[in-house]
Amino acid sequence: MSGAAIEVRDLGYRVGRGAFEIRDLSLTVPTGAIYGFLGPNGSGKTTTIRLILGLAKQASGRIVVLGHEQPSEGPRVMARTGYVPERPHLYPSLTVGEQMDFHASFHARWDAARAAELVSQFGLIRGQRIGSLSKGETGKLMMLLALAQTPDLLVLDEPTDGLDPVVRRDVLMAVLEYVSQREATVFISSHLVHELERVCDWVGVMDRGRLVAELPMHTFKSGIKRLRVSEPPALLGDTPFVLLARETGDGSAESWLVRGWQPPMRQYFDGVGANLREVIDLDLEEGFVELLRSARQPRA
Repeated sequence: MSGAAIEVRDLGYRVGRGAFEIRDLSLTVPTGAIYGFLGPNGSGKTTTIRLILGLAKQASGRIVVLGHEQPSEGPRVMARTGYVPERPHLYPSLTVGEQMDFHASFHARWDAARAAELVSQFGLIRGQRIGSLSKGETGKLMMLLALAQTPDLLVLDEPTDGLDPVVRRDVLMAVLEYVSQREATVFISSHLVHELERVCDWVGVMDRGRLVAELPMHTFKSGIKRLRVSEPPALLGDTPFVLLARETGDGSAESWLVRGWQPPMRQYFDGVGANLREVIDLDLEEGFVELLRSARQPRA
């Protein structure tokens, strides 16, 4: 495998005898990237994260994280990984300071000075009991614990879900500041598309246990278009773009959803006798929704 921070190949996993499964999942997270893992609730994002971290064992396939095989080398991975789970695992009877000291005892790379800075930056009080923290304060504490480990990899599972916009901004700014200082890799899952658009340079789209797409963020944002086509050909031949969906409109006009669009590709339509009426830009959320919709359509 390559020097990627996370590399998954042909991953298979089934939850008991239930219907949900992950099958033949492959993804690559480049070292130093901020990788946005998008998908609706129930798509398999958290299960994939647990498999990547060695918290669950795959039925098939191979996972390498920071150069170590999972789950056999899980302790080596976790020693270099900061993890913010979807559901916080904290002791409500402890104070913020006691929880920090407890967490630090398990991590040789704990940065006490950085932890103290984050306490001030996040407006936390060391003597306050965790059980009395608001949801936003709890989210900040979870991020503090992960960042103070000085990890090479940050894995964040819906870290800002349910938080107000001010807290979300504070948490994401702390992540970006850390990445700029340490050149760490971030794997962040969310269903809040616009939030990831601002911070990620790679994106993977998950749906129903499958990876629907994986590509650089700039390609995702600029390369997915909706085309209005009149006099469309019955047979497309070799298209220079990826046709995700083709829908009949009014009369002889059709709407095509394509990926990998570039302006010179207009020449394709002249070659097949079609008329490209319009190229419509999609924002990230529209592109995300259209990708899911096209992936769920039955194939002929």
